[in-house]
Amino acid sequence: MSLIVQKFGGSSVANTERIMRVAGIITDTYKAGNDVVVVLSAQGDTTDDLIEKAQELNPNPSKREMDMLLANGEQISISLMAMAIESMGFPVISLTGWQVGMKTDSNYGGARIRKVEAERVQAELAKRKIVLVAGFQGINKYDDVTTLGRGGSDTSAVALAVALKADLCQIFTDVDGVYTADPRIVPDAKKLDEITCDEMLELASLGAQVLHNRSVEMAKRYNVELEVLSSFDRNPKPGTKIKEAAKMEKMYISGVAKDKNVVRISLINLKDIPGMAFKIFSALAQKKVNVDIILQSIGRDGLKDISFTVDKGNRDLALAVLNDNKDIIGMEDVKVSEDVCKLSIVGAGMINNPGVAATMFEALASAGINIQMISTSEIKISVLIAEADGDRALKAVHEKFFS
Repeated sequence: MSLIVQKFGGSSVANTERIMRVAGIITDTYKAGNDVVVVLSAQGDTTDDLIEKAQELNPNPSKREMDMLLANGEQISISLMAMAIESMGFPVISLTGWQVGMKTDSNYGGARIRKVEAERVQAELAKRKIVLVAGFQGINKYDDVTTLGRGGSDTSAVALAVALKADLCQIFTDVDGVYTADPRIVPDAKKLDEITCDEMLELASLGAQVLHNRSVEMAKRYNVELEVLSSFDRNPKPGTKIKEAAKMEKMYISGVAKDKNVVRISLINLKDIPGMAFKIFSALAQKKVNVDIILQSIGRDGLKDISFTVDKGNRDLALAVLNDNKDIIGMEDVKVSEDVCKLSIVGAGMINNPGVAATMFEALASAGINIQMISTSEIKISVLIAEADGDRALKAVHEKFFS
């Protein structure tokens, strides 16, 4: 008998038909003799609908009250799923984040999990019940409800897998695994049988929307084996295993990802003196603005330019920080480009295969696509290109490496 944690996203439980199909997957796992803990997201567009209702009343609500509101979406999902499983004759119980002891910090809207006090879950499992848990939510030291931010249910599932010492954590989505590219854009993308945690972490951080990067980071840290598979098949086929070490020696590139959620900020005519980059990026770091690709021009006449990318959600905060520190930084102008996207290739075998960057750049050149910025690491190469070229670039680079 194994202990299996399963997570189902919002599209998987969007309506009655899908709830019943997922209930069948859950009960099949239970009938096989396993202990089953299930983490659910809010149904379909429920979270967006709740945000819209809040905006109608208050354009700038407090984050605490937004967490109180948004946590309800997952509670609807677990209660409906419990009713479905009950109707099938199986023992089941639904629990909120606070009931399972999901303790977080107090960063409302983007809380971090501190610990999971899983005694309640273990007690229910000992009674041979299927345990349904509301994902995306926890409770802080003030006993306030908190939410974990985008992709939070993935993180909830991995955290429970860690606390319960689960044998496997399965993430059910609307695709049947991790692909070498988004199959909705690249029809001949190939499904991977397995991928390393490091590669998946990079892909998740670079725009691949299969898993949230925080969940992969936690799985890597605590050695949790993940599997991504489809919830739209009543008898799911094997998906993609994400593990610390994978058999990827023959494939030095594991995937190509596109991220539209970026903007480029350029600081024009800065003084070309020591410490300028420190002034800029330390000010941004103090406000927790994550910076990705950075490009500094060669200084001329005592001046230089520095460009960098941030998530679109951090655009206004980054500009506010720069303007607040304008006298210290001494920039002549700030330019923002939103019509850009980031294209990346990821692969653990890259480090031992020279010429990977040249192959990527050749594919882009052949497609007539201009590169604006470049960033590299041992297992990743990212380029900034025009947003209009994004899908075409994704197809061209994928074809070059995987045809």
